[in-house]
Amino acid sequence: MGFFSDFKASLMKGDVLSLATAVVIGGAFGKIVGSAVDDVIMPIVGLLTGGIDFTQKFVTLDGNSYETLAAAKAAGAAVITYGNLVQAIINFIIIAFFIFVVLRAAEKAKKKEEVAPAAPAGPTQEELLTQIRDLLKK
Repeated sequence: MGFFSDFKASLMKGDVLSLATAVVIGGAFGKIVGSAVDDVIMPIVGLLTGGIDFTQKFVTLDGNSYETLAAAKAAGAAVITYGNLVQAIINFIIIAFFIFVVLRAAEKAKKKEEVAPAAPAGPTQEELLTQIRDLLKK
């Protein structure tokens, strides 16, 4: 039973629980950010770029030209899909900006909590005992 009790004790440490909570919240936050990118921001980017679908941009290595990426893959041509890289870079920049905005808002909220003035501290126990001693001496 020593192994299982040690395992339970390590799981109940604050660090492991904090990490587990962060992973779950991170997964949920990833879905929110992914939806914001795919459903809100990328259609706007598509509108600004004239409806270009970057994922369909490719270069064939066999020298032939194909109308679509699917046709090139069906023909068995070796292709470099540079559009996927461009799309991934755009997604990364958008996601990084989105996370930056959220973290910045969290830092501002945290600073507001820290700015709250602390209650004035009363005399310490030693100070009170010193005052009582001095009064008793008089």
